[in-house]
Amino acid sequence: MKDNSQETPKSLSKRSHSISKYAAQCGKCFKWRLFDTQEEFEDIRSKFIEEPFYCDRKLDVSCEDPADIEYDASRTWVIDKPNIPKTPEGFKRILIVRRDFSKLDSYYSTPTGKKCRTRNEIAQFIKDNPEYEDVSLSDFDFSTPKVMEDTIPEHVVRKASANGSSNKRLKAPKDDL
Repeated sequence: MKDNSQETPKSLSKRSHSISKYAAQCGKCFKWRLFDTQEEFEDIRSKFIEEPFYCDRKLDVSCEDPADIEYDASRTWVIDKPNIPKTPEGFKRILIVRRDFSKLDSYYSTPTGKKCRTRNEIAQFIKDNPEYEDVSLSDFDFSTPKVMEDTIPEHVVRKASANGSSNKRLKAPKDDL
């Protein structure tokens, strides 16, 4: 059973395949609340277990207000794990959805614009740039959010799974009227 109060989702724009909205679900009323920035979302997510999100943590918002966004298939949703560390200042966590929507790939962009795909690459960047020696490797988490299957666009063709079964979703035929 999924504990909805532990969900911190992101939604993908169907056109660009990039994160377009950041939201968390209230642990009391279960309404989704949007955040203006990735940084604000990461702050909530980084301490979600110790400090569950409630509507009143947002200025002038309460559980009595309508939800900011509804969970539906108008966009693809991904659910991030709670308590992923907040990205260190100057760095940016970037998530890119694969063409078949099977998963997202994560990497970090450094303050100099270099893309790092592994913790070893981050370590090398820190070694080569002593001004970042106070940045901890434990602040970089390459785990990726889970793509919510029921929100994947119908036209997406999925690859066959490892056990040989097909997970393909074909575009529905249009009526010829």
